[in-house]
Amino acid sequence: MKAWQATRYGHFNDVLEWRDVDDPTAFPGSSVIEIGAAGINFPDILSIAGQYQVKVPTPFIPGTEAAGTVLEAGDGSRFKVGDRVITMNMAGAFAEKMTALDNMTYGIPDEMSIADAAAFLMTYQTSYFGVVLRGRLAPGETLLVHGGAGGVGTAAIQIGKKIGATVIATAGTEEKLQVCRDCGADHAINYTTDDFVKAVKEITGGKGADVIYDPVGGDVFDQSTRCIAWEGRLVVIGF
Repeated sequence: MKAWQATRYGHFNDVLEWRDVDDPTAFPGSSVIEIGAAGINFPDILSIAGQYQVKVPTPFIPGTEAAGTVLEAGDGSRFKVGDRVITMNMAGAFAEKMTALDNMTYGIPDEMSIADAAAFLMTYQTSYFGVVLRGRLAPGETLLVHGGAGGVGTAAIQIGKKIGATVIATAGTEEKLQVCRDCGADHAINYTTDDFVKAVKEITGGKGADVIYDPVGGDVFDQSTRCIAWEGRLVVIGF
């Protein structure tokens, strides 16, 4: 099969090669899927550069999440040939086929496309954990999402709106602000030209945001402490 392979650590433009590699095999509790689409996430870039906290030995096929159709099911696998699935692993998604571990593989609903599924698992799981389980966002509260046009940012905006919150998003360009609006943000603030602390206080009538979702950190984190509501939750994502 064909696959993108990182022959050494470095910038993806320099180290990825489109190669012929051996087909993956299924073993007990796994399956082999034909990949229809693969998600591209920030950890993939870090992994290719050798900067992620877990280093995959080179040469390796990058890519942590993919969606596709089961071609071969191993002994005891809960999936069968023809099932549409999404899977996640440390590597292997940037290829035509991939071994999918049962405990990290899930069926795709009929109404969801392969492309949507491939971009769903990492970012939406991360944002659901941050916004719902840690942030405990409730209907009627205000959610402030920094880096709103990024992967976890767009997911957090959509989850916040689904819960019934007022969502304020920040981003650095008008194009990115429009992405936030398209995802459902009630308010979008350009943090490079506007004081988001002042804007959040004005939008909330001086109360501040109940939950702040921060994948940016640094000065943004420090400033966020100035526009958080009483008993608010400031959730830091990433590192």
